[in-house]
Amino acid sequence: MTMGTIAVHEFITLDGVFEEPTWTFPYGFDPKMGEEIGKLTDRASAILLGRTTYEGFAPAWRDRTVDDDPGAPFFNESPKYVVGSQPLVEEWANTTAIGAYDADAIRKLKNYHEGAIFISGSGQLVRGLLADGLVDELHLFVFPVVLGTGDRLWRDDEIRLALQAHDVYDNGVVHLSYGPAAGGS
Repeated sequence: MTMGTIAVHEFITLDGVFEEPTWTFPYGFDPKMGEEIGKLTDRASAILLGRTTYEGFAPAWRDRTVDDDPGAPFFNESPKYVVGSQPLVEEWANTTAIGAYDADAIRKLKNYHEGAIFISGSGQLVRGLLADGLVDELHLFVFPVVLGTGDRLWRDDEIRLALQAHDVYDNGVVHLSYGPAAGGS
């Protein structure tokens, strides 16, 4: 069996804010962004989320059908793993709580799953994964706005990445796809 990879997708501002992404609304959702995210989910065999993102995703996705959104089967039928020290409030099929962040538990998850393990949002989780060198693909959808305040993806850790691809969408959003830099983070 081949070891799985972790593929992250984040919506962030120019100053790195990821939380409460209502700031994305004025820009709309370019269909090409959906195509790119669809490429990630098409090759994923599981979903990994932080507890806060999970608590938002569960009620938003669990009752959707393919008629509502073509991504609904992926989100509802895939095994989902949730990192967090608090118990889950929302129920969602095929979900396993794996407890507080533990890099070794994530490594075991990567060894268990073939294909990509998809992460959307979950900024706090992603920060830990990046610091521990566990992210194989980082897809940043950078919105042309600076908020000045808010929880940022980037903290004090030095993380080196290698640009794999980039694209600019009609709504002004830039997609930057990174992998680990040679020699690690």
